This record gives sequence, structure tokens and C-alpha cells, in this order.
Amino acid sequence: MPSRSQPADAAFLQRALELARRGRGLAHPNPHVGAIVAKGHQKLGEGFHQYDQRDHAEIVALRQAGDKARGATLYVTLEPCCTAGRTGPCTKALIDAGIARVVAAMQDPNPAVAGRGFQELERGGIEVQVGNDEGAKQLNEAFAKWIRTGLPLVTLKTALTLDGQIAMRPGHSTTITGEAARAAVQRLRHCADAVLTGIGTLLADDPLLTDRSGQPRRRSLLRVILDSRLRVALNSKVVKTAKQDVLVFTIEPSDSKKGRALANTGVEVVRTSNRHGHVCLDSVLAELGKREILDVLLEAGAQLNGAALQADIVDKLALFYAPKIMGTGGVPMAQIAASKWFPKSPALTNLSVTPCDTDFLLEGYFRDVYGDHRSGRKN
Repeated sequence: MPSRSQPADAAFLQRALELARRGRGLAHPNPHVGAIVAKGHQKLGEGFHQYDQRDHAEIVALRQAGDKARGATLYVTLEPCCTAGRTGPCTKALIDAGIARVVAAMQDPNPAVAGRGFQELERGGIEVQVGNDEGAKQLNEAFAKWIRTGLPLVTLKTALTLDGQIAMRPGHSTTITGEAARAAVQRLRHCADAVLTGIGTLLADDPLLTDRSGQPRRRSLLRVILDSRLRVALNSKVVKTAKQDVLVFTIEPSDSKKGRALANTGVEVVRTSNRHGHVCLDSVLAELGKREILDVLLEAGAQLNGAALQADIVDKLALFYAPKIMGTGGVPMAQIAASKWFPKSPALTNLSVTPCDTDFLLEGYFRDVYGDHRSGRKN
């Protein structure tokens, strides 16, 4: 594929990424895609994908450009599709519109179709230039994980002090970070399909676990609770606000008295595999994947955090640090026996640090869902 760059390429690709991000919460379960049709430095049309509006980003941009699209360049954040589904193939639409050149930020992460869209375009006489843009890859990392494995991307999120404490004592809630960090958490929730927690956090904090970012989304954030013995209270905030958006995994019979009582409130109770007296995390992820849950935000306490790390289901960490020292007696981020964990503990890769007023967010990956050189662990 030719790699002849033009002066406006970088700027238009960045604008396409900005457009794609506007689809967060609206594109699910499809990938986030933004597209621009341009000639030289003149933008003729642009768009991003929203699932409920059906049209892919390329089609939205083509319609805005109209007849001016002939001989123009399409800038797009993801390889155009070449298969028919809810819509026709974008490759055919681009060829029919007379697009002369396509500049894409990345290849489709789906191994079944990767590269086929570009081949169709080249057979149609369109020049193709493909990048390997990290921003585009990060934007669709959850889709990449799910389309390759059938499992959601799992991000472990927590707030902690500089000495690694998440609470002053077990079973009690402790406010650690400030308003800017808490607002950033809401943005993470908005990007997620589900928030996952354990019964310990529910009993200690009685959280709502909702998306309060103020941004629109096409379906509610799924609130998932791991509750082996069905101890969740019927008057808890999660249960009282359930609107078919709360899912409880348990090892107890779902048709038990408590299970039926929860179902009557709009909570779905699912019995899953029993692993040493606890809900099997692998079974939970498999079930969520079947429900087209692509992106899971794990917001839990030390016990579930430790179990998730030991079960190797965590892909990514999002750690909100406050510049404070708690001292001895606090609750660590994860309850794991150091002698069993530390010798084989994988190092985080692709690290980034983002200020949140006086706090800061550290993000990093345990594995690379694209299977390239950034991490030694692959799916």
C-alpha cells in the first residue's frame, strides 16, 4: 500500500479521532469511528458512528460531501468495512462515490476481516494509506479484545494513597481523592458498558454505581454485583434504583426466596460456577461477553481486586493517587499473598500519567489486546 503523505493528513486524522470519541456511549457494540472527506485543506464532510442512526461514519461524511466527494480523500480512524450487515459495505460506497484516496489510522482488529477492506478499495482504484495510530487503537481496545476473544476488556480502577491504601480499615468507606478525580471516574464509567463490584463494597459503601457524566448513552450502564451468598440488601441504593440494569452473579439458586425477591425489584439474578465457595470470575466474563459487554470497569475492594489479579482477568489498571500517606493499619489495594504474587507479578506497560488537580491518574496495561510488541502477555 502506498504511503505518500500529504500536508493535511495528520490534522485531518486527529480531527477524525475527535469525532470518533463523540461516539462513546453511542456506538456500542460497534467500534468508535470518525471520518472526514476533504480535498487539499478543504473539509467537505465529516461524521461519526452512532449505532441507533445506523450509518457508519464514512457514509455520514460522504452524504455531507455529496458530489464533491469525487476525487477527494477520505480520512477515517478504522479500516472501512467490506461486508454487509445492518448496512451495506462502506468500501462499495466509497468506490461508487469516486473517492480517490483513503487514509486510515489503523487496520480492523477483527482477524476475520482485517485487511480485506483495504484490498477492496485498491481493487476499486483507490489509493490506500494505513497507519498504526496509538490513539485510534486505544479508542477501540475494548472492541478489539471482545471481537478477538469474546470477552470484555477489564480495567481495574481504584483510588489510593501514595502508600497504596484504599481505606482506613476494612468494611468502611474512606474518601481519598478530590472532585477532579471523581469527575474523571465518571468519564471512565461513561466509556464502559458495565461497572463490576463485589458484595463487600456494596455493604460498606452502598454505592449507586451509575454513570453521572451527564453525557448521552444508548443503553444504561450495566451494574454487575458478585454476591456468592445473595447478601445484597433489598433496600440498597443499587436495588432500589434498578431498571433492568442490575445483574447479580451468585452461587445460590436464582429461584431461591431471596433470588425471587430481587427479581421482583427488576434485578436479574444469575447462578454461575462455584469456585472454592465464590463466584467463578471466568464464568462471569464469559456471560458478559455473550451479552455484548465489551468494556468492564472493576470498582471493588481489596478482596475482589486481589482475586481478579490472581485470576488474570485484568487487562488494564487505572489508579487515582492522592498525594497523601495513610500509614499502617489501612486496607491495601489488593488482598494477595506477596510470596505467591510478587515473584511472578507482571510489569505494567504503556504507562501514562494524567493530573487531576492535586491528584493524578496512573494508567497501564498488563496485556496488549492487539497482540503486538507493547506487552509480553497476549490474549
